[in-house]
Amino acid sequence: MTQPVAPASIEPGSSVSRRGRPWRWVALVLIAVLLAGAIMTFGAVYTNAFGAGDRFASLLDRIDLIVDPPPDRPTAPTILATPRPIAQASPQPSPSPSPSPTLVPGGQVTPTSTTQPLPTPTPTPKKKPVTVRVVKKPKAAFITQLTKDWCAPAGVQITLSALGLADNTEAFQHELVNRAREWESRRDSLNGGWGPGAIQQALEAYGAEYEIRAFKRRQEALLDAARAMSETNAPVILIAWRGAHTWVMSGYKATADPLLFEDAKITGAYIIDPWYPRVSTIWGPSDPAGAFQDEAEMRRNFLQWKRPEGRYPDRDGRWIIVAPTVPASEMG
Repeated sequence: MTQPVAPASIEPGSSVSRRGRPWRWVALVLIAVLLAGAIMTFGAVYTNAFGAGDRFASLLDRIDLIVDPPPDRPTAPTILATPRPIAQASPQPSPSPSPSPTLVPGGQVTPTSTTQPLPTPTPTPKKKPVTVRVVKKPKAAFITQLTKDWCAPAGVQITLSALGLADNTEAFQHELVNRAREWESRRDSLNGGWGPGAIQQALEAYGAEYEIRAFKRRQEALLDAARAMSETNAPVILIAWRGAHTWVMSGYKATADPLLFEDAKITGAYIIDPWYPRVSTIWGPSDPAGAFQDEAEMRRNFLQWKRPEGRYPDRDGRWIIVAPTVPASEMG
């Protein structure tokens, strides 16, 4: 009887083997391509080549919002503000008319009342340019934001530091970030994390009394910020870059004292920018703490609220500030 012939052995990896199992070759090629792509992607993300790292971080943030969305709960209100009336100095009073004499029987004349001395007139203040700086040592209060996304907690920290309510250490900035869930609300930030409401509540948590105000015009917002600073001796937080960034306003220049003159105009502001010393591809290089930003720079950076993630009915199209409501000496 004829014995069956044993099949020839085939070495793995030989051309015969690849022709015999074409799916295996395709699979190996796909795995190699995916592995190479993963390595290249990791390298690009690590070095942030062509912004790959930022896009990857943004993707992770979107995934995080789906997995763990911010709570939908009340937040600090945004007050739709109107220009406040200016307290004008009293003009010099007119002399009071002398009392008319009264004729009584017998021909005697008596005054109807005793003549009172004229009140001391209030001098009219002189209208002249003013410079106000409520944070005397801005560099001492400054700390940079520790990541590109931490401008809000850094702005809160700088404000609290200027008021003597916190230090400007990295540890305290981490503390603020770790507490963000206490103040986070979808109504404040559709992206979660920090919005003006979280900023106000964080300030309040450490003894600083502030409120969010929205204005129809930039000059109205700056005038109100200047008046709040002069009244309280406390800095103001400006929401810059269409709602994407936080500036701390530590002083201002004006054509006249805004507490006395209705037509006073704010010509620029002293700013402590937590973005420093970074350079933005959109907004350019940042300035050191306490740098003066003239009218052109304020028009370029302090812009109306407009966020890409969705609508905010009480903020859209308005200039937003977070302003002190009581004197700095009463905070804490």
